[in-house]
Amino acid sequence: MSKPNEASPRQVASQANQGAPGHLASYPRFLWRSVVAATDGSPWFYAWMILLSFIALVGLHAWAVQVRDGMAVTGMSDHVSWGLYIANFTFCVGLAAGGVMMVIPAYLYHDHDMHDVTIVGELLAVAAIVMSISFVVVDLGRPDRFWHLMPGVGVFNWPLSMLTWDVIVLNGYLLLNLHICGYLLYTRFRGERPDPRWYLPFVFLSIFWAISIHTVTAFLYSGLGGRPFWNTALLAPRFLVTAFVSGPAFIILTLQLLRRLAGVHIGGRPVSVLVNIIRVTLLINLLMVVSELFTELYAGGAHTVSVRYLFFGLHGANGLTPWIWGSIVLGLVSAVMFLRPGAAGRPAWLSVACVLSFCGIWIEKGMGLIIPAFIPSTLHELVEYWPSLIEWQVTAGIWALGMLVFTAALKVALPVLRRPQPGD
Repeated sequence: MSKPNEASPRQVASQANQGAPGHLASYPRFLWRSVVAATDGSPWFYAWMILLSFIALVGLHAWAVQVRDGMAVTGMSDHVSWGLYIANFTFCVGLAAGGVMMVIPAYLYHDHDMHDVTIVGELLAVAAIVMSISFVVVDLGRPDRFWHLMPGVGVFNWPLSMLTWDVIVLNGYLLLNLHICGYLLYTRFRGERPDPRWYLPFVFLSIFWAISIHTVTAFLYSGLGGRPFWNTALLAPRFLVTAFVSGPAFIILTLQLLRRLAGVHIGGRPVSVLVNIIRVTLLINLLMVVSELFTELYAGGAHTVSVRYLFFGLHGANGLTPWIWGSIVLGLVSAVMFLRPGAAGRPAWLSVACVLSFCGIWIEKGMGLIIPAFIPSTLHELVEYWPSLIEWQVTAGIWALGMLVFTAALKVALPVLRRPQPGD
């Protein structure tokens, strides 16, 4: 119930329909209630946020040590110049793209049951992009030199550089998702039906943008002629396919937790749609992996050496071999679990399958994709890479930051999403 001197959302909406002052008057209230919702909860909520904050602070301290002492505190070297940070950057870009691609069944095929899942996916995209940008910043070594990428101040080198394209699509994608989520939640808060003119064009644009952020990231790698391991036409399709595994898997886990901990029941159909997406894309990804392995190991090629090192080891160096075979095993097991009839109706079974597929894709797009391109080096030297403790701490801190953003965003969204839309 609303307080005697406080207008209800419906009253605020009626005031807003009389002109702009109603909108301006309700906006500070929406921001204030968002802050209250994001910081108020049960003891379990506070324990979760304190844990994430502690991990984030540990990561911040590790990054401060890295900035003070230089990149020598990491496991990277002149031979392996991209490591755990760029591996997680690549994965998080896919997570952001996969999270927002839920708008396809929701808006292109007018599936009303998927609308709330779309908002969860948009919020996940915002958190994932925050993590992606953070991983790039910590990988710079000297973050104060970031101004070199700023147009007008540094040399942006657009449109020739793929890196500048990546900067544009990532920041543009973040702004798109912030606008869509903010507008939908604000109109729900006011008790109004969202005006399609203010969000629908951006929703369809986000579909194209979601594909572009991961495609541009793939082109950033495959366009490097000095790294033959990435010079394959399947790299961009594999990026997109794996994004449609990790994104829906994370959303399913989120819906399971919301149903169990927050009492939010979105329905069984959205989960079934997400499971069907994972079933198809997980098998396509395994087919692409087998196709690349056959081409490289049977016909041979310029990066056969890197492939042999990754899967079987080379001259006694096999640091990445357990990682990639672990990823394949996780992918196969999760595929079998997803293909089992009735998997969508078994929460515990489904949660395990999502965790396995999520971890499998994380390994494949990280330790199984970024690192092998540098081993052997261009001088054919076998210099292996293993992340240092500093790298693991910074990585954990950034993931904790992303989960803080995602949790706070969900706390803001859930009370609003529980309200029925006008006319529902």
